[in-house]
Amino acid sequence: MPESGLFFEQMSLGPMQNFIYLIGCKKTRACLVVDPAWDIDALVTRASEAGYDLRGALVTHYHPDHVGGSFFGFKVPGGVAELLEQVPDAAIHVNKLEAEGLAKITGVPLSALQTHESGDRVQIGEIEIQLIHTPGHTPGSQCFLVDGKLVSGDTLFIQGCGRVDLPGANPEDMYRSLTQKLALLPDDTVLYPGHHYDPKPSEQLGVLKRSNHYLRVPDMDTWLAMMG
Repeated sequence: MPESGLFFEQMSLGPMQNFIYLIGCKKTRACLVVDPAWDIDALVTRASEAGYDLRGALVTHYHPDHVGGSFFGFKVPGGVAELLEQVPDAAIHVNKLEAEGLAKITGVPLSALQTHESGDRVQIGEIEIQLIHTPGHTPGSQCFLVDGKLVSGDTLFIQGCGRVDLPGANPEDMYRSLTQKLALLPDDTVLYPGHHYDPKPSEQLGVLKRSNHYLRVPDMDTWLAMMG
């Protein structure tokens, strides 16, 4: 089997144990960053050290610990606004339902955002990244599937799922996202979550389908009772 042309790197940044990812193409040496926040200098430097040209960002959802900005009086440094200062032509990819929230929280104009539907694909060099709309934590939460790797933001963790009690969250949507979308992916798909909440930084979905209780709830009524 030929070697994948994918460049993929997981980094932990910030006091909230965020995982941030670089996804790129080994041939063209171009890459994107998933959920830039906390320290843009470190992200740009790491991409450069690895020999990659940072071209833009993929946004899982608009909460400031993932994209910078302010929310309920809490301010996160870095983020998409600072990325655009350093890389003015960066493409910021966001689900269409998340664009207004992202612009409001970060101050980035809507014109700087590239909005997407579920199932869209983003190309970086020769690497294709599939966008999967997974509402629940926020209306426009999305996951990124590339070469058997699933970057899930705050939709799914190794032992849990994203909160559904914040503004814009919806527990019914979360249940459908988990059971009708993510749980249907192949067992050998490897989950890469948005936070380092578990001793393991990643895990195969086949393992999680057996061990993560949030993927094992049998019906919506049970789920809603469990989620309060």
